[in-house]
Amino acid sequence: MVLAGAVALGLGVSAASAEPAKELRVGFQKYGTLTLIKARGTLEKRLAPLGIAVKWQEFPAGPQLLEALNVGSVDFGTTGEAPPIFAQAAGAPFVYVGYEPPTPVGEAILVPKDSAIQSIADLKGKKVALNKGSNVHYLLVKALESKGLSIKDIQSVYLPPADARAAFERGSVDAWVIWDPFLIAAQRATQARVLADGTGLVSNHQFYLSTRGYARDNPKVIGAFLEEIADVAAWASKSPAEAAGILAPQTGIEAGALEIAIARLGYGVKPLNEQVVAEQQRIADTFFGLGLIPKKIDVRDALPAAGS
Repeated sequence: MVLAGAVALGLGVSAASAEPAKELRVGFQKYGTLTLIKARGTLEKRLAPLGIAVKWQEFPAGPQLLEALNVGSVDFGTTGEAPPIFAQAAGAPFVYVGYEPPTPVGEAILVPKDSAIQSIADLKGKKVALNKGSNVHYLLVKALESKGLSIKDIQSVYLPPADARAAFERGSVDAWVIWDPFLIAAQRATQARVLADGTGLVSNHQFYLSTRGYARDNPKVIGAFLEEIADVAAWASKSPAEAAGILAPQTGIEAGALEIAIARLGYGVKPLNEQVVAEQQRIADTFFGLGLIPKKIDVRDALPAAGS
């Protein structure tokens, strides 16, 4: 059954896959399905019959994880929509191996509860914190466009989540664009207001990525991993309180907040379809038009069948 998942994704079976790698290095972030898999130890059990050991490496956000994928220090990871666009433009040799359903309410633009900012239009000239190259980068671009503004109409302050929250709480920035679970944690701790979430603006897909070489040479491993992701996602969707209890010590965020965030997740992993590829291409074209990436890219070049 594990091979079926790989074939469905177009990974194929190469001659090299007869002697697969003995280790799978997984890049993960503090929150999400991979964090649950790590905490439960189920991937190690699933891959043991294949003789594969698992090594986990944590990253603060998608761009940092993609850089590690680019330099070959991890084999597999998960990020939001924008990091793969920046990575592909930089020449990173990765492929999309799956995606999760959209979760537009899982990211938002926050302002302090007593802020005078009441609409997206009020952000003009203001300092807005975000993690450069992350999924919220596109949310900010689309939100501004919806009010006839561009990214050049604000002061972008590029900070990773922890530093951005500190800046937000001390008033060094006027707004913060962030994703769950940092989003719900900030809302609960500071009563920050949501100026806009992704509804009607972005899909906020989560993508699973691998280096092209690892995906090509180890289809059984990738297939088994994707099946484990699907199994754990199905469990978490039915057991949000238990999942929140597992994630709380991993993230440092209280379980009640995490249960809300978990309810907003998209569950189930699938190979990319035409609609999702087209959405990614629109993000790429938008970023190129704004000068955020150095060259125009074709998202299809990062699909498993391309160049394999």
